[in-house]
Amino acid sequence: MSGETKVVCVTGASGYIASWLVKLLLQQGYTVKATVRDPNDAKKTEHLLSLDGAKERLHLFKADLLEEESFDPVVDGCEGVFHTASPVLLSSTNPQAELIDPAVKGTHNVLKSCAKFPTVKRVVLTSSMAAVILTGKPLTSDVVVDETWFSDPLFCEKNKLWYILSKTIAEDAAWKFAKENGIDLVSINPGFVIGPLLQPTLNLSVEVIQSLLTGKALPASNYRFVDVRDVASAHIQAFEVPSASGRYCLVSHVAHISEVLKIIRQFYPTLYIPERYEDDNNPHRILPSDPSYQVSNEKAKGLGINFFPFEVTVKDTVESLKEKGFLN
Repeated sequence: MSGETKVVCVTGASGYIASWLVKLLLQQGYTVKATVRDPNDAKKTEHLLSLDGAKERLHLFKADLLEEESFDPVVDGCEGVFHTASPVLLSSTNPQAELIDPAVKGTHNVLKSCAKFPTVKRVVLTSSMAAVILTGKPLTSDVVVDETWFSDPLFCEKNKLWYILSKTIAEDAAWKFAKENGIDLVSINPGFVIGPLLQPTLNLSVEVIQSLLTGKALPASNYRFVDVRDVASAHIQAFEVPSASGRYCLVSHVAHISEVLKIIRQFYPTLYIPERYEDDNNPHRILPSDPSYQVSNEKAKGLGINFFPFEVTVKDTVESLKEKGFLN
């Protein structure tokens, strides 16, 4: 097992991506020091504690993104740190407190802890395609988005895209801090993450698929999809592959929401799915309707990532929603 005898930290371990990351790390023999807001909250921790290998090699810690030195005891002794903890909200009444501060100050506090301990060989940051793609330029059919793109904070602020702004500022600050403090940092920039759920609650990205199946109105837009299992694998590869560096865009398929609906109907022909899309004036509809632009996955493939087929990811998402009781 590749991770045998290695100790790593995963922040925000009860989240969607982080839960899969913890699962795969344990499978590979790692000892995992995982942070959660409340280790005694069974709803947030039970699915982690029931994972194979958890009894022997998973240790839960309480940590707060906004509390300085909160991550010191967790990071101490770790070879790798996976920083996934960051709020995900598409609307906010107080974006500074609810999104920007936890993302930016939280990342700073985690990296500050990492800088204290020479055992830390590499930090893998969970960023987002949100920090890549919002340049204000149109995404036409001849466009290929890659790791050299950076979202424009002024464009995000002007359009009140607070989640995207939080991820953009947080990643930018992370690179500056890492450079100044000699931290070997790699960032993973996944698109819209779907796939099977491990946690008992419904997260925002998978909720879009549930909304599609229950007839809630959705932005008639394009989505940059990627399987949660590929995202978790990419994090581990980013830590293990010595040559890994910089940013990695993770998008397996750019698809209009109607394409997802078509796949679901192929697999579930008897399922009644009411069709509703919001109009082009929807404030969350930030991309044009042409689905033919691409996101380069050449660098991700260099990490050894072989993406799940999109149809498999969609089907596994629906099956998981059914299994967890999120579909009638």
